[in-house]
Amino acid sequence: MGRIADILAETRSAERGALMPFLTAGYPDLQATEQILPGIDPAWADIIELGIPFSDPIADGPIIAASMHEALLAGIRPGDVFDLVRRIRSDVSQGLVAMVSNSIVERTGTIPFIEAAAAAGFDGLIIPDIDLDRVDAILPTIDAHDLAFSLLVAPTTSDQRLESILPRCRGFVYLLARAGLTGVRSELPDISPQVQRIRQRTNLPIAVGFGISTAEHVSTVLASADAAIVGSAIVRSMGESDDPAHAALETIKDLAGGRAAGA
Repeated sequence: MGRIADILAETRSAERGALMPFLTAGYPDLQATEQILPGIDPAWADIIELGIPFSDPIADGPIIAASMHEALLAGIRPGDVFDLVRRIRSDVSQGLVAMVSNSIVERTGTIPFIEAAAAAGFDGLIIPDIDLDRVDAILPTIDAHDLAFSLLVAPTTSDQRLESILPRCRGFVYLLARAGLTGVRSELPDISPQVQRIRQRTNLPIAVGFGISTAEHVSTVLASADAAIVGSAIVRSMGESDDPAHAALETIKDLAGGRAAGA
């Protein structure tokens, strides 16, 4: 089934939800990322989402977009991220998922990129802007490496499109809590109707992201979904601190307080 599917099956069996922190690879530098990843206690998070910097983030709000811009200015490229993951993979027990723009994937070559990600130690991919009609061509490679592969479902996604998205997902489904951009929010919309709509069509675990910013938000999400994805709140804490790695770890630890709700 692959590491991501196994992790989410385990958390589901234990009747607790999973936390999936997001980090921008190479922000504010590779040393910080290399310090943070092994420093995330398995008691805090189950899967880590690592964003590969891109010059025109598709749905990222200003916090993550700025972090990606800074990483690019520092010269961070996909090969640097793969090298980093390869170095620290044995020290990280959590699943690792790469969030990457399709432009980067195609620039490398879609199949070679997927194979390189798997060889580096990634357990899954999220390619948020890939066209559905291109997905079927890559699924054999995804499956050959037991990788998770998640497509995004928005609140505005039609039932017809949902029926096309879900069979192409591997490991989990990524549900957006809200339409629009990522970012820190004070309030969280009611996601339960959207979760139910997906559960009627698939048994895959559902991870919810976009605007989840506090331990309370995490708890609310995990009352109906299987995993909560938090990015902007972590990245913001890093930008506001003289010790970004420590700030990230403390924020993830605080967010983990919402995991006890279970799904």
